[in-house]
Amino acid sequence: MGGSAEAQSTSIGLDLPAFQPPDREASVYEAIREDIISGRISANARLIVADLAERHGTSTNPVREALQQLRGEGFVVMMPNRGARVRPIDQDFIRDIYEIEVLIEPALTRWFVGIATEADIAVLEALHAEMLRLNYSDPVRHGLLDTQFHHTMYERHYNRHAVDLWWKHREILRAISRRLPISLGRQATVMRDHQDVLDAIKAQDADAAAAVIARHVEGSGRHIIEQMRAARRIGS
Repeated sequence: MGGSAEAQSTSIGLDLPAFQPPDREASVYEAIREDIISGRISANARLIVADLAERHGTSTNPVREALQQLRGEGFVVMMPNRGARVRPIDQDFIRDIYEIEVLIEPALTRWFVGIATEADIAVLEALHAEMLRLNYSDPVRHGLLDTQFHHTMYERHYNRHAVDLWWKHREILRAISRRLPISLGRQATVMRDHQDVLDAIKAQDADAAAAVIARHVEGSGRHIIEQMRAARRIGS
């Protein structure tokens, strides 16, 4: 995903600082990851470096680097003498991610409450208001606004490894959820959670804000799993 393009599209109509996610240029890594998430490369399929290099019109080194990165994110499994294979994007995969995020994001939020300025709160309120105005009519824009909402809270944290891990997981879950519907009940819950965390931040109640985010993250993970189950029932 291109950072500058998303920054521009997210900020249209809002008096907000440009959204600058971690730099990651469009790459072989992104192309392979999208093929895995979309199912164009099936679960347990063998990933042959030379074939992928030919498919994406590149040399083998970028492909090897991409597979190592995807291995680190859990999309690819590498076995001795068996090469790289696609890990199934299943319920266990989603569960593992959101259980980690339930630990990371409340900690990041708790720290943010201690440093939040009036300007930070104004940004969060503007993002929340724009999401309410859209009311999910533009899912892509809503996703960008939602990402910026959380990014505003986490971006300045001193633990860069934690922030990078949050971003990595956020990208994975967002890519997977693009293929799944979001229920009206979940839509309402998301917006209520945003309002609740805003209220807690303004009250400088770090524990309450962290509890809301823990509930928010767990609810998101459970909703993705429920939609995956529903899609499987329809397809069977």
